[in-house]
Amino acid sequence: MGPENGFMRGKVCLVTGATAGIGKVTAQGLAVQGATVILVGRDAAKGQAIMAQIKEATGNVALEFLRADLSIQSEIRQLAQEVLARYDRLDVLVNNAGAVFQQRLVTKDGYEMTFALNHLAYFLLTHLLLERLKASAPARIVNVSSDAHQNGQIAWDDPQLERTYSMWPAYQQSKFANVLFTYELARRLEGTGVTANVLHPGFVASNFGKNNGFLGRLVMPIVHLFAINETQGSETSIYLASSPDVEGVTGKYFVKKKATPSTKGSYDEAAARRLWGMSEQLTGITTPA
Repeated sequence: MGPENGFMRGKVCLVTGATAGIGKVTAQGLAVQGATVILVGRDAAKGQAIMAQIKEATGNVALEFLRADLSIQSEIRQLAQEVLARYDRLDVLVNNAGAVFQQRLVTKDGYEMTFALNHLAYFLLTHLLLERLKASAPARIVNVSSDAHQNGQIAWDDPQLERTYSMWPAYQQSKFANVLFTYELARRLEGTGVTANVLHPGFVASNFGKNNGFLGRLVMPIVHLFAINETQGSETSIYLASSPDVEGVTGKYFVKKKATPSTKGSYDEAAARRLWGMSEQLTGITTPA
């Protein structure tokens, strides 16, 4: 996680889900390389505390915390407005915030929580910041997915999982959507100088899943016996955000800092376009074809 010869100095990076887990370590990894880092999370007090910790650990004071609940589209729009008002450039966007939910929850916008937070937030925030990323090119978009995407599929006839909801298929759907979205985004960004890649961080021992009451608190400590730590889990995110080795590389799925094939269905361009159109409808975003 050491400095890359000053490659990140003067660059502005935004990391969502930056107050815990691999998001926090990713933010610190970029800060230690001299980048200006915008940390995004939904808990203001925790965000300020984490920011102070990272400043102390890295000696980098060019950090800012912005509060937003990324399951709520109005807060995503407010976040984007704040970023655009405060920063005249954006070199790296790391879409990292995500969660899994034992029970079906509905957001303030009326959408199933897993899909809204894990996919629609990526889609909406990326589009609201896209012109600034293009103006700052070469720039990078890094989307955190999971190998859970391998058995995922989009429930086209019931994407909000109103008829049947199960925690793991909901999560798999959202992570599959991350990969489809990234590949389509990369295709649409060809020639702009903005790259888009997606990654599996590894199975990480973090607070992920502990929001699910007794079951989460009971099962996750056992599962964590087989997990890697947060520093290891953040390595690929930091690599894709900051390494000169991947300058210009786009439309790839990375595992352990290596481009790796994703599941066969994730290369279905018709499905990616269909997801894109559905995401536009659900976020009120209109993009050029």
